Amino acid sequence: MPESTFTNSLKGFFKKQKSPSPSPESNTSSKSPSIRNNALFIEDPPLTPLELHGYSKTTKNKILTLELGEEIRNMLPSRHQVSSNWELVYSLEQHGASLNTLYSNIKPSTKYDKNGYLLVIKDQRGTILGSYTNEHFHPTDMKRFYGNGECFLWKSKLIDNKESGEKFIRFQAFPYTGLNDFIIYCTSKFLSLGGGDGHYGLWIDQELLHGVSDHSLTFGNEPLSSQGNKFSILGVEVWRIS
Repeated sequence: MPESTFTNSLKGFFKKQKSPSPSPESNTSSKSPSIRNNALFIEDPPLTPLELHGYSKTTKNKILTLELGEEIRNMLPSRHQVSSNWELVYSLEQHGASLNTLYSNIKPSTKYDKNGYLLVIKDQRGTILGSYTNEHFHPTDMKRFYGNGECFLWKSKLIDNKESGEKFIRFQAFPYTGLNDFIIYCTSKFLSLGGGDGHYGLWIDQELLHGVSDHSLTFGNEPLSSQGNKFSILGVEVWRIS
């Protein structure tokens, strides 16, 4: 049976790919390596050191440190990693213990908010924990969840190295798993992140006194507080990352 024009065309195509005609200008000698072999791979420039803005001169209990901030920074979306100036928009010590004040303080001035938001909480045992979210916290009706897959939960603790006598941060992040969309849900009475099987990944009350953290399907996290699934809150901060 005669071969089709399409089959002959394919044969011609592959023949050309396997046996390219040499160009008069090409030179494959070892003395003149090709431009491709000389291509330079340019690495991204180092990030500018982080700066924290917004603490007042009278603030005694500053929760977020530069060292912890740099750990968290490594987990952020690339567009926020390059941001070196983080702004404190809410502090329990500076603005009072009120969830509604937190909502009001972090509300963006424009409808098109492209900032990231870092929630930082200190529990009674000194564990520092929180979240990163792509949207600001705000109450919604009808149990409407929001946020995207960039969000994550995290926790950290300052560990003593007995051999060296120095302290170091043990940091752990819990990214979005994709198992459900229960990322952020807030009301006037509480703020929460993560859910599934009746458990919150992180929950805090309207007076910012008590918190809950359980295993959640949303983030695959373990309880964030060293106190257990229920903890007492000593401090809360929210940082805006432009």
